[in-house]
Amino acid sequence: MKLKRAKRTAAAERKSAVKLGPRFRRAFLFAADQHSGQTRKASDTPYIAHLMGVASLVLEFGGDEDLAIAALLHDVVEDCGGMRLLREVRRRFGPRVAKIVDGCTDSCTDPKPPWRERKETYLRHLKKADAETRLVSAADKLNNVRSILADYREVGESIWARFNGGRDGTLWYYRSLLEEFLRHKPNRLMGELELAVQELEASARLARPGSAGR
Repeated sequence: MKLKRAKRTAAAERKSAVKLGPRFRRAFLFAADQHSGQTRKASDTPYIAHLMGVASLVLEFGGDEDLAIAALLHDVVEDCGGMRLLREVRRRFGPRVAKIVDGCTDSCTDPKPPWRERKETYLRHLKKADAETRLVSAADKLNNVRSILADYREVGESIWARFNGGRDGTLWYYRSLLEEFLRHKPNRLMGELELAVQELEASARLARPGSAGR
């Protein structure tokens, strides 16, 4: 009897597994082409590595193929061509993907507005975003914070020079994002983001002059 139940459970898991088909492969190639030559901040790492990381997190935390595609494309409007690219995403991958990509974009103009203005605008936008957009956005932020932490352990306080918001602005932004995400029903992804932000804040506090022993 137990063996039959185990088989039924395994079959149900296989049935519910997300299938990534030709659309996902096309999205990957499209993202790789659009971001060709771009790298992560102050590194030689191809930017597609970040997009792959975000897509991986989206799938890990329950997203379907459309959400994984949106994860691969979430920066294409902001970094590769503005509204023209959003129209292209909608044409190639459909309105659901385009809506999520649009919801993950904090600017589609060139030049971009000032950093603080963009981030405050995005935080206001996030208050009205749907659950699918929040999932992809949170995966993006988690991947970012984990990357910052990894580099912080290697280079220390000099890392803040990479960011327009500097040390205080960057910490403010990720804390504000976390608080906004936590306004909604908690889940494992938000829990992982909270742990990462807390670790980043703790590392920054310890690095302040005169902070030892406090």
